[in-house]
Amino acid sequence: QVQLVESGGGSVQAGGSLKLSCAASAYIFSTCGMGWFRQAPGKARELVSSIRRDGTTIYTAASVKGRVTISRDNAKNTLYLQMNNLKTEDTAVYRCAATATRAPCSDSWAFNYWGQGTQVTVSS
Repeated sequence: QVQLVESGGGSVQAGGSLKLSCAASAYIFSTCGMGWFRQAPGKARELVSSIRRDGTTIYTAASVKGRVTISRDNAKNTLYLQMNNLKTEDTAVYRCAATATRAPCSDSWAFNYWGQGTQVTVSS
């Protein structure tokens, strides 16, 4: 019944890498865009990166720029977040999300569908 399911989280040492995956239903995956969010304990949720249906990256947070790449495989209905050179401040619950908008598409979305999240813990 869950329509967005994240995987790939875990514990890693600083400097290491993780690749998160988000499996979506075909209907949700075909909307205008998707994104990855994260929320650390006691902190506000922040958008990490977002991507258009056609695979164009729209936004990447300055805090992860150069270390994080968002991508998608439309044939597999799967969204990815490749994270390299991880830092302790990257520790958070990571959630994927999708807009409900299907057309026309713009670069300003509301995120309507959410996964439950996967924990990423980076140790020093």
